[in-house]
Amino acid sequence: MAGLLGNVLKGHQWVYEHTDGVLGHRLLFGNPTLLLRTVGRKTGQTRTNALTYGRDGDAYLVTASNGGSPRPPGWLANVKARPECEIQVGRQRIPVVATATYPSDPDYARRFALVDKVNQGRYTAYQKMTKRPIAVVVLRSV
Repeated sequence: MAGLLGNVLKGHQWVYEHTDGVLGHRLLFGNPTLLLRTVGRKTGQTRTNALTYGRDGDAYLVTASNGGSPRPPGWLANVKARPECEIQVGRQRIPVVATATYPSDPDYARRFALVDKVNQGRYTAYQKMTKRPIAVVVLRSV
């Protein structure tokens, strides 16, 4: 089943990228989705990930859930190494700075609740599947 979901997610991202955001912003499960473009910390190549997001004022919020895996997604290490990146929301491209937050941050619980609500409680379920704290990454325009 995980393979099927992975293929659906890849297909969604492909549609989003290849229509330049005309399709894809709300295609998958109706969740608002952005494209996060980072630079690979080892390769220096551009990497793109389609991620469900929430809003906190003018900031965009994404979670480094990796489906509840014990390992965080690779894009998290990329934004930690080089926080300057780009998001695409629909057709709009926005340069942003990424900041990973964790449960010790006073705003973490509120931010986690915002993105968890958008994703119908899936992040709470993912957090129960792993011992690592799932980061909420704050993306602010520069």
